[in-house]
Amino acid sequence: MTDYDTVSADVEHEKEIPEDHPRYQDLLTRHRIEKGVEKGITHLQGMHAEGRGSAFDYLLGEETIPSADEAERAAAAHLLLAERPVLSINGNVAALVPGEMVELAEATGADLEVNLFNRTPERIEAIADHLREHGAADVKGLEADARIPNLDHQRAKVDEDGIYAADVVLVPLEDGDRAEALDEMAKTEIVIDLNPLSRSPQVADVPIVDNIIRAVPNVTAHARELADADESELEAIVEEFDREAALEEAEERIRSGEL
Repeated sequence: MTDYDTVSADVEHEKEIPEDHPRYQDLLTRHRIEKGVEKGITHLQGMHAEGRGSAFDYLLGEETIPSADEAERAAAAHLLLAERPVLSINGNVAALVPGEMVELAEATGADLEVNLFNRTPERIEAIADHLREHGAADVKGLEADARIPNLDHQRAKVDEDGIYAADVVLVPLEDGDRAEALDEMAKTEIVIDLNPLSRSPQVADVPIVDNIIRAVPNVTAHARELADADESELEAIVEEFDREAALEEAEERIRSGEL
């Protein structure tokens, strides 16, 4: 039997965290964010964002609820139907699911693009290198030769042949005003956010209210399952997804779920 009192969140490698620990996923995400800060990938503000997400995940029961799985399947269908899908990567995403994002890109034919609120050349290069270490062949976002309209600050900078030209964009753990600006560009937005009431999922075409460490592998699994589906089947999945119902179910689980 594991002595949980001897398990510290301050570990050198995530393999030291026992998988049968009742808060395993929470300890895992905390560890990855801390390591991300140490590597210069994640900004210190990312720790606060992760803390907020952790609280909502706790209220959701730290599991993928049925409506989230439906959203993840719809997200996979959108990405497979897209002509120019792009997966946006910020510091927390790079720290938490670098290899998983690479696998999702491979399963859907999407590009990976680094986009940061606190943007510096050093952080951009560190994240790009981190993604390459996890198997990425190409990473966009280094040029940042275009801007998202009606959005100030560094996070408006994107690649012209990346997010700017994309028809479908996955923007996990994103700030609300950027999600709104992308929505105004008439892009199909897939958002991963544990707070169903925040602006990002509220404007998303596909709001995924789930922990990113579960959500991204789930979208990849659905994409692989649907790889041989014809266009009409994928379009039916997209059409049948009810974004309002998904948000309502997530809010209801948070408000009334048993802990």
